[in-house]
Amino acid sequence: MIAEVIIQSNAKDLNRVFDYKIPTEYEENALELIGARVLVSFARRKELEEGYIVNIKESTEYEVKEIAKIEEKYLNNEKIELANWMSKRYFCNIADCLKLMLPPGSTRKVSNRVKEKSVNFVTLKKDEDEIEFDIETGKLKSAKQIRILKFLLENGDALISDIEMFADGSRAIVNTLCKNGYTEIIEKKVERDPFEFKEVERTTKLTLTDEQENAFNAICDSMDDMLFSEFLLYGVTGSGKTEVYLQLIEKALNEHKSSILLVPEISLTPQTVNRFIARFGKENIAVLHSKLSIGERYDEWNKINEGRAKIVIGARSAIFAPVKDLGLIIIDEEHDSSYKSEMTPKYDAKEVARFMCKEANVPLLLGSATPDIDTFYRAKNEEIMLLELKNRANNASLPDIEIIDLREELAKGNKSMISTRLYGEIQKNLNAKKQTILYLNRRGFSTFVMCRNCGYTVKCKNCNINLTYHSNTNKLKCHYCGYEEKLVTKCPSCGSEQIRYFGTGTQKLEYEINKLFPNASTIRMDIDTVSKKNSHEQILEKFKNDNIDILIGTQMVVKGHHFPNVTLVGVIAADGSLNIDDFRANERTFQILTQVAGRAGRGEDKGRVIIQTYNPDNFSIECAKKQDYNLFYNTEISLRKQLKYPPFCDIILIGFTSVIEQEVVKVAGKIHEYLKNRVLKENLGIILYKALPSPIDKIKNKYRWRILIKCKFGEEITDLINDVLEEFQKTKSKSTKITIDLNPNNMM
Repeated sequence: MIAEVIIQSNAKDLNRVFDYKIPTEYEENALELIGARVLVSFARRKELEEGYIVNIKESTEYEVKEIAKIEEKYLNNEKIELANWMSKRYFCNIADCLKLMLPPGSTRKVSNRVKEKSVNFVTLKKDEDEIEFDIETGKLKSAKQIRILKFLLENGDALISDIEMFADGSRAIVNTLCKNGYTEIIEKKVERDPFEFKEVERTTKLTLTDEQENAFNAICDSMDDMLFSEFLLYGVTGSGKTEVYLQLIEKALNEHKSSILLVPEISLTPQTVNRFIARFGKENIAVLHSKLSIGERYDEWNKINEGRAKIVIGARSAIFAPVKDLGLIIIDEEHDSSYKSEMTPKYDAKEVARFMCKEANVPLLLGSATPDIDTFYRAKNEEIMLLELKNRANNASLPDIEIIDLREELAKGNKSMISTRLYGEIQKNLNAKKQTILYLNRRGFSTFVMCRNCGYTVKCKNCNINLTYHSNTNKLKCHYCGYEEKLVTKCPSCGSEQIRYFGTGTQKLEYEINKLFPNASTIRMDIDTVSKKNSHEQILEKFKNDNIDILIGTQMVVKGHHFPNVTLVGVIAADGSLNIDDFRANERTFQILTQVAGRAGRGEDKGRVIIQTYNPDNFSIECAKKQDYNLFYNTEISLRKQLKYPPFCDIILIGFTSVIEQEVVKVAGKIHEYLKNRVLKENLGIILYKALPSPIDKIKNKYRWRILIKCKFGEEITDLINDVLEEFQKTKSKSTKITIDLNPNNMM
C-alpha cells in the first residue's frame, strides 16, 4: 500500500504529493492513516522531514522509500479537502494550510512540541479500615503521618504542595508513607484552563423582540432543513444581535451540534466568553485566541477535538478548530478587516467559513451594524438573506452625534487636543458620575519627530517609516519592526537643537486629560497596555467594576463592548482613517465612527457623541452623524461602480520583497512585462497597473514593490497567476520573494 504525503515545506516546487510505502504492520488499516503526521526520508537530507498523509492508493509507478515513523492523526478528509481548496484560492502551499488545522505548538520540531500537562498526585494505596491510626502500634511513626493520611481520606488525591499547605506535611514524610505501602505517587493529566478563576453568574435567555424573533426563526428554518444558507444580520448598535446568537447556539447545542463564533478583537473575547459562560456554563465552551498560552490553546484544542466543547469562541484562526458535527458558524462584526490574514496563507475567514458551511450543509450568519460594502451588495442582490434589527433591544434611543470643526477651534486659539465643546461634555459627565470613552487610533505620545531647522524627520533604520515617541519609556519606536532608539535631542543632519514632536497618540491624550481633569480617574487601552496576558480583560473589568471616569483607547475600544454607564464618547481625530492610501478609506471611517458612537447610551441614559475633525463635510463623517448606513452605502457603491472597485471587480496584489533594491526592481519589471504580453496577446479582460514601489517601500530592511490587477476572479485568472508563479521561478532570484494577495485588506 502506498501513501501520498505532503511534505511540510513552503517551497513552491514541493507543493505536491510524494509517494511512500506504508510499513507492513499498518497496511491492514491503511485508510485510517489519512490525516496522520509522518516522518520520512526526503531527497538527500540527513534529517527526517515532517509530512502528512493525504491519500492512500494500492500502488505507484515509482520506486519509493518506506515511511520512517507514523505519528499522531490530527486531520480528517474534510480538513484535507479544505486545505486543497485554500491552496488553490490563495496561491499557497497545501502544507501551509494544513499547518493552520493542527494543535497549537505541534508544528515545531518533534522534541519541542507542546504536550499534555501532567502533574504528580499523592494517592492512598490502602482503604481506611486497613490503616491503624494509633502511633503506639508502631506502624505510623508520627502525628504528621496520620494527618496526611486523614487529609487524603477526606479530600482524595492531592498535590504535595496541597499536603504541605493544608496538612502540615512534607515531601520526606510522603516518601516514607510511600515506602511503607500507605501511599503512592501517580502522574495525572491536568488541563490548563483559561476559565479557571472565572466566576460568572448564570443567566437565562431573554424574550426576543419581534425583529429578533423574525431573524431567529429564519435561521432556525435553515438549520432544520439542513441546507446551506447565508444570512446577514444587519442591526444598529445595541439592537441585541448577541442574544440572537446565544439562542441559535442553544438550539444547535440541544441538537448535539457544534457552533463556531468568531469575534474580531481579542479585547472582545472576554466579554463575549462571559456572556456565553453565564448562559451555557464553562464545560461546553472552548476559547481560542493568541493571548492564551500555547499550553492553554493546546488543551482547548483537545477539548474541542474530543467533543467535550460544543461551542468555540475565538478570533480568526478559531475557524480551523476541530469541531465535530458542525451546526452553525457565526461571524460577529463581519466587516472587520482582522478576518483577513496578512500572513501566508492570506486567507479570508469569511470565505473559509462559507466553504465549510456549504460542505456541511449548515447556515452561515454574518452580523454587523456597519456591514462590509461587499457583503451588503451581495445581500441587496439576494445572494445573502438580509435580516434587519432597526431598533435597540432595550428601547434605548441612538446617541446624539455632534461634529466639531477643528479649523474653527484653531481660529479661536484653541490648540489643544480637546475642543471647547468636548471639554464641557466631559466635565458634565464627571459631575454626573457617568463614564466617558475617548477614541484615538494612534498609540504613543508623538507620531513623528522633526527638526524645525532643516525638516529632517527621524525614521526607522530598517523601515521607511517615521519613528513614534513613547513617553513612558522615553524612546522612539517603530510600529512595524519593533526597532527602538534613544530620544533625539540634536538633529543628526544639521546639528540643530530645534527638535520638535508632532502629532498625537493615546499616551499624549492621556497626559492632556490628566492635566485638564486632575481629579478624574483614567485608564488607557492600546497595544502598549495589553501586551501582558489577560491585560485586556483586566483593563475592561477595571473600567466597568471600579467605575473609572475615562477610558482612552485605540480601535480596541470601538467594537462590541457594553458599558451601560458610558453616556459620552469623544472621537479626538476622525481624519486619521480618511488619509490612508486605500479605496476603503471612506468605508473604514464610517464604520469606526458608527461603531464607537454605539458605545454611548446603551443603558437608561441618553448617549452623546462628539466627533472632532478637519473634514466636517466629508460624506462618510456626515453619514456617521446621521447614523444612516443606507445613505452611506448608496453613495459609496455608486463611486465604486464608476471607479471599478470591489464589489464590481476583484483586486490581486502581486508583492515582491528583497534585501537588494536593484534585484526587486528587476524582478518586478520582468513579471510586469510578462503579464502585459499575456494581456495583449490573449485579450484578457483585466486592468493591469505597472510595477511600482509599495506605499511603504521598505520594512524590516526589505525593499517592497507591487503590481496591482483588477479583474473578475475565476479559473482563467487562477491559471494566469499560477503561470506568473512559474515565470517567477525562471528569474532564479535567490533574494526576492513573491506573494499573491486576493482582495487585500491592506494596500500598504
